[in-house]
Amino acid sequence: MANNSYSGVKNSMVEANHDGEFGCTLNELRALMELRGAEAIGKIGDSYEDTQGLCHRLKTSPTDGLSGQPGDIEKRKTVFGENVIPPKKAKTFLQLVWEALQDVTLIILEVAAIVSLGLSFYRPPDAEREHCGRAAGGAEDENESEAGWIEGAAILLSVICVVLVTAFNDWSKEKQFRGLQSRIEQEQKFTVVRAGQVIQIPVAEIVVGDVAQVKYGDLLPTDGVLIQGNDLKIDESSLTGESDLVKKTQQKDPMLLSGTHVMEGSGKMLVTAVGVNSQTGIIFTLLGTSEDDDEDEEEKKKEKEEKKKQRKTQDGAAMEMQPLNSDEGGDAEEKKKTGPPKKEKSVLQGKLTKLAVQIGKAGLVMSAITVLILVVLFVVDTFWIQNLPWVKDCTPIYIQFFVKFFIIGVTVLVVAVPEGLPLAVTISLAYSVKKMMKDNNLVRHLDACETMGNATAICSDKTGTLTMNRMTVVQAFIAEKHYKKVPEPENIPASILDILILGIAVNCAYTTKIMSPEKEGGLPRQVGNKTECALLGFSTDLKRDYQAIRNEIPEEKLHKVYTFNSVRKSMSTVLKLADGSYRMFSKGASEILLKKCYKILTANGEAKVFRPRDRDDMVKKVIEPMASEGLRTICLAYRDFPVSEGEPDWDNENDILSGLTCLSVVGIEDPVRPEVPDAIKQCQRAGITVRMVTGDNINTARAIASKCGILLPGDDFICLEGKEFNRRIRNEKGEIEQERIDKIWPKLRVLARSSPTDKHTLVKGIIDSTVIEQRQVVAVTGDGTNDGPALKKADVGFAMGIAGTDVAKEASDIILTDDNFSSIVKAVMWGRNVYDSISKFLQFQLTVNVVAVIVAFTGACITQDSPLKAVQMLWVNLIMDTFASLALATEPPTEALLLRKPYGRNKPLISRTMMKNILGQGVFQLIIIFTLLFAGEKIFDIDSGRNTPLHAPPSEHYTIVFNTFVLMQLFNEINARKIHGERNVFEGIFNNLIFCSIVFGTFIIQIVIVQFGGKPFSCVALSIDQWLWCTFLGFGSLLWGQVISTIPTSRLKFLKSAGHGTQKEEIPDEELDELEDNEEIDHAERELRRGQILWFRGLNRIQTQMDVVSAFQSGTSFQGALRRQASNSSQQQHDVTNVSSPTHIRVVNAFRSSVSLYEGMEKPESRSSIHNFMNHPEFRIEDSEPHIPLIDDTDAEDDAPTKRNSASPRNNNNAVESINHLLPEGPKSGTPSAPGSPLHSLETSL
Repeated sequence: MANNSYSGVKNSMVEANHDGEFGCTLNELRALMELRGAEAIGKIGDSYEDTQGLCHRLKTSPTDGLSGQPGDIEKRKTVFGENVIPPKKAKTFLQLVWEALQDVTLIILEVAAIVSLGLSFYRPPDAEREHCGRAAGGAEDENESEAGWIEGAAILLSVICVVLVTAFNDWSKEKQFRGLQSRIEQEQKFTVVRAGQVIQIPVAEIVVGDVAQVKYGDLLPTDGVLIQGNDLKIDESSLTGESDLVKKTQQKDPMLLSGTHVMEGSGKMLVTAVGVNSQTGIIFTLLGTSEDDDEDEEEKKKEKEEKKKQRKTQDGAAMEMQPLNSDEGGDAEEKKKTGPPKKEKSVLQGKLTKLAVQIGKAGLVMSAITVLILVVLFVVDTFWIQNLPWVKDCTPIYIQFFVKFFIIGVTVLVVAVPEGLPLAVTISLAYSVKKMMKDNNLVRHLDACETMGNATAICSDKTGTLTMNRMTVVQAFIAEKHYKKVPEPENIPASILDILILGIAVNCAYTTKIMSPEKEGGLPRQVGNKTECALLGFSTDLKRDYQAIRNEIPEEKLHKVYTFNSVRKSMSTVLKLADGSYRMFSKGASEILLKKCYKILTANGEAKVFRPRDRDDMVKKVIEPMASEGLRTICLAYRDFPVSEGEPDWDNENDILSGLTCLSVVGIEDPVRPEVPDAIKQCQRAGITVRMVTGDNINTARAIASKCGILLPGDDFICLEGKEFNRRIRNEKGEIEQERIDKIWPKLRVLARSSPTDKHTLVKGIIDSTVIEQRQVVAVTGDGTNDGPALKKADVGFAMGIAGTDVAKEASDIILTDDNFSSIVKAVMWGRNVYDSISKFLQFQLTVNVVAVIVAFTGACITQDSPLKAVQMLWVNLIMDTFASLALATEPPTEALLLRKPYGRNKPLISRTMMKNILGQGVFQLIIIFTLLFAGEKIFDIDSGRNTPLHAPPSEHYTIVFNTFVLMQLFNEINARKIHGERNVFEGIFNNLIFCSIVFGTFIIQIVIVQFGGKPFSCVALSIDQWLWCTFLGFGSLLWGQVISTIPTSRLKFLKSAGHGTQKEEIPDEELDELEDNEEIDHAERELRRGQILWFRGLNRIQTQMDVVSAFQSGTSFQGALRRQASNSSQQQHDVTNVSSPTHIRVVNAFRSSVSLYEGMEKPESRSSIHNFMNHPEFRIEDSEPHIPLIDDTDAEDDAPTKRNSASPRNNNNAVESINHLLPEGPKSGTPSAPGSPLHSLETSL
């Protein structure tokens, strides 16, 4: 069959030329993929006989796949389409320009400029002019009065400049996004069989008729029909919304759909639909038609936030439908609309939004007052002091004055509003993302890189991240003998060796292989699962060829495969032997599989009984010594099912996977990456706690953690296994309690034998914790499909680029392209750099804002005209906003960033040191400007520019003021490079070419404007002397900067920081509940509620433990009280802890004051130091309390109840009981928070 169909492929070219058709059309295949289950099987049977028939019609072979000839592939692409979903059209430059024009302040300016233009063309008769007051007269020069239109035109021109710059920035950002997206796509490859060879090709190259291999963790890139499957289970929730896994078999449901995730098993599928014809493609085509959504998105985008944070959901089930391979271009953020709503903006965005709103309000007030004062002064002067009547002919002139005042007001507003902030954030992030690519960080969500700078905890996997993920078997226990290095094949009984090699060859995924090294003398290449590679390498070390066995027993001949998953922690393969009996090979975690063994092979090749006692011996003598050297222990076993018993019920896993015979236990070494210990040291110096969360045995984990430096000698820490962790964090009802997690996580460093759920629980527990003052920001690494929920829950999820499954990458924020822990440290460095860049920009921007606004305001009030004209203000605004954000946001990071603690969520953006710099520079600049303004004409011996009439020519006086102002900003830009009060502001300035070129470029343009700007810029050319004075005064701000940094910040008590994040604790429970429903927490709105919260706080502080009851009434809502009342009566206990949350915690703490927080939590030996860890590795196979029964946890000698929350206290479990014994009788009942209490309501039990 195979040969025929394969020759069929070779001839397909010939046929194609004749008839140009395959055996079925595109529409037939599309219709077929719409069907499910029995319907689909019926349809395949009717139309094509079976899947083999379908392969034949598509001219492909189920075993060898397509021939891979370019002509054939092209032909298939033209007939059935390519596997790409065309990207949404990018916005054109003109569209972006139109969007930039929507800015409110710009619109106001445009209107004012047009009115000013219109009025400047109106000339009242000269005779009348005298009656219109002093200010109107005086423009004797005819040419001058005709140049009145220039100001309006110049404002319009500068508006156009600002718009073009903004649009260009947006455009380049969009372009970067698309580049990033295509980079992610090129990275994604899929395994197919072509010409009998298994190869990996980019997803876009897959065509209809390809035979693709699917395995655990894949995101299916196309639709297809299952040809052969082992225990295949698919998560179709992204298409159907059903969270249950769907079992796929050739007999019941062979239809595999694109965009769904393989959660278990493996198999081969025939590709039947690609690109826009696949299920995902059809949905995207539908989505593409509703373009209206984008409009709303863009509206939102135009506000201060340029980017959206994908909310991390608690359950991975609702993972986005967006597969990585759709070319849905740049709007990586926008298109996540299908994902669940996000709760909070990213840390930085929250702070910036609040700050921008506050500054904006202040600016608005100032500009309104400016306009009001100008108008009042003009009216008083003209109609009161000069006592002139309102003449009809003068009206246009008066209106012109009012328009001029209005324009001045608007320019004050334009300068006050820091619209450069979002720009600075975007530039800084985009720049960092580009550079992070070089550091092996592929950022999928822009703001993940900024959040990373705040990270306080990293929960890392062990295998592949901390270790090299190059596994080798270094020790083995075979035939009752423990070999410290790989034994010679002669030393092992031949019968045992044969079974062992056969078991390794068939019970490792066929996609895993050992290939010849790429370079001469290099190490053999390991492809596929690295643990399995180690076993295959072991068989090669034993001088046997596993490939020969695989050729003899192809994957199709395997009778049944139980693939590895996180619950089984083992993999088994069943072969049907020639005599009709079955043999099953199993491999898995040693302590789990040994529990299921009841025999073991002895030195003479016979099986002898293996009792629990023998097992304990083996654990002590073999497994623990291996584990304490940091080896992973894997047990290999088998079981025969004789013919006499008939065919077993393969679905009853518990029965099948028991009564095994142990073949061997091997120790696999995975060496620690050489650069990891240093990277972890850097993290610890930077105030980041690294925790290891692994599925490995606790002793192995502990040994590796010590090698990496996660566990340091003399530290006070805990290492737990998943089961013990679960037992400690759950109450009697089996529900997780935040309070219990809070006792464990601060000291927890290693969590071994953990399931993905444990990982998610730990991450959620740390994030929700309130024990430590600042909320923890947690980064998590993951590679498996089941890490999805934890990656989504974490503040930043890192997926492994090499070992990671598509599902993990999909849930992550950053992909580590080299799977290396030290790349995470680079991400932290870049994240902190982004934060500092924004702060540098703020320090600079706010100085400009403060000075410009005060100058315009006081100037207007005293001289009835702003010393800085509208066009000049717009130029200042342009250099200060756009250029400065470019210059300061592209500072490269330095190692010094890793020497400080993380800022945390509540650290203000503007520290007191920065406030000192802003105010200090502001005062200096104001003194200089006002001196020049009111005494400049005397100093330079020139005509005064004050009180000039409406269309007077520009004066030297005001040009000097403007020039000095700009030069002071330029020199202050160099000051702004340092924000922590460093002395040397020039340090590393030449490493940043962008900065140097921008400062130099701005200076050149300033010269051009002053010397040749003329009327539009209200400038007059200055002499060399005047230029030197201006430059000298500008340079003064650098010298003044040194004076400021000499003053210690601590002395200046009046300084306040600004731009705080909003703290979580400041929101009462009720409000949190309301916020659950809202899309985002609106920071501005929250400001208003502060008062109420402070009031609650005060109330809670006054009350003591004695009036717990009254606290309970006043601190919470009426409903809450009722709810608690109900829960109280149901418990029939005096539950003292049910109080509104701050009091609640305080009261509990008061009761506990006699007991230290961690007392009795750890075993004494776990407490003292690492040496004890290494000397007495504590390791018991029988667990005090089994977690969800894995496959068969209920052994005869293991009489522990399988219920998770067994009430019987055990003496060897020294967790909560010991606390209970220490507590006085009364409050003991109150220790766990009751179901009604706020603490409980915050905790959703898993």
